[in-house]
Amino acid sequence: MTGRRPFSFPRPLRTATALAACTAVVGASLAGCGVLPGGSAGARAPITVMTFAPEETRATNMPGMPAMAQAYAKYVNEKGGIDGHELRVLTCNEHNTTAGAAACARRAVAEGAVAVVGSYSQNGRAFMAPLEAAGVPYIGGYGVSEEEFTSYLSYPVNGGQAALLAGNGRQLADSCSQVSLVRPDTIAGDNLPVLLNTGLSEGDRRPSADVKAAEDATEYLAEAERARDEAGGRSGCVTAVLGERTANFFDSFRRLPKDDRGVRISSVLSSVDQPLIDRTGGAGGPFEGAYMTGWYPDAGDARWAVMRQVIKDHAFGDDRIDPADAGVQTTWIAYTVLEKVIEALDRESVTPSAVSHALDTGVSVDTGGLTPVLRWRFEDMLGVPGFPRIVNPNVTFQVVRDGRLVAQRPGFVNVARTMSQAPMA
Repeated sequence: MTGRRPFSFPRPLRTATALAACTAVVGASLAGCGVLPGGSAGARAPITVMTFAPEETRATNMPGMPAMAQAYAKYVNEKGGIDGHELRVLTCNEHNTTAGAAACARRAVAEGAVAVVGSYSQNGRAFMAPLEAAGVPYIGGYGVSEEEFTSYLSYPVNGGQAALLAGNGRQLADSCSQVSLVRPDTIAGDNLPVLLNTGLSEGDRRPSADVKAAEDATEYLAEAERARDEAGGRSGCVTAVLGERTANFFDSFRRLPKDDRGVRISSVLSSVDQPLIDRTGGAGGPFEGAYMTGWYPDAGDARWAVMRQVIKDHAFGDDRIDPADAGVQTTWIAYTVLEKVIEALDRESVTPSAVSHALDTGVSVDTGGLTPVLRWRFEDMLGVPGFPRIVNPNVTFQVVRDGRLVAQRPGFVNVARTMSQAPMA
């Protein structure tokens, strides 16, 4: 068959034979034989990748993503690397700026990274241009920039904010008679009501009240009052999707004069996550009882057991990593993809073009049920206007109980049809 060698030893025998040959040579060092630190022999060339994310900024910070990448490298290298390759992880602070994102991408290219993996940046145009120029694939970004779902070198592992909004509409349609959506007063924000309302319509609900807000405000008392009034009675809901400012909005919402209507609140897991719920008081904070739409199973699900063990074994005491953080979870899934691709290639050395070619031609990645089986052939892509490269249109419905995000209903909800029907601008 094309691409297969006519004969090769099974991989474990090949590695064992190489180790025996090394130890038989007088004076040969383990390092010269390619033994990876803490693991078995690995005579293949090391693989370099990068994970970047903003850290120590005044806006969104995602330090858990590069920390998870480093823990993953320790984990696989202790086992002998990925298919005999030592994994070297570069990390870079993207600073939440276009200059920072571009600098991280250029450094990845300059230092020979075969991929950028499990990263976060809102500055898609800034980082994708250098990566595309060098042919370096972008695997499993967080899902917040347009380019992650349009660039031919991007391989997303979730449906991004589009899937979350469509799913949030579906989730709220089951429980809310009227919904108010608080969203940024920006061109990008203009698509959010379209997606949410398409989800609401599938439950025969009216379109949401569209409450526009400044994306850089520090308080939202006027918007909170309007959103609560528009949501109406006791079965009304207010959902807010303001990125890092979502916490500011719900702080304002909590400070409104009390009334007896009992309006429920909601958001999506690109704007609210478990660390934020913890920081704002947990079970006694503003998010208790809130509906949340996420990409993956809730953090207590048994399918995260391996990731949790890796964090315990290789990042114990590193408070940057919270296994309930959607960024940490995305990085774990992205590195799972990388590992499967490298194993499928089965090559002495790996190049960016080999990685992207393997992904384009049908490498199938089983993430242990954290996502559907992932594959990035043309026919696997959803082709939604504005988000053509989505291959995972699934979301999960969660709720905050006793300060923790837990499943509201079991399993995934596929929102491909909802997104396809949304009349995007």
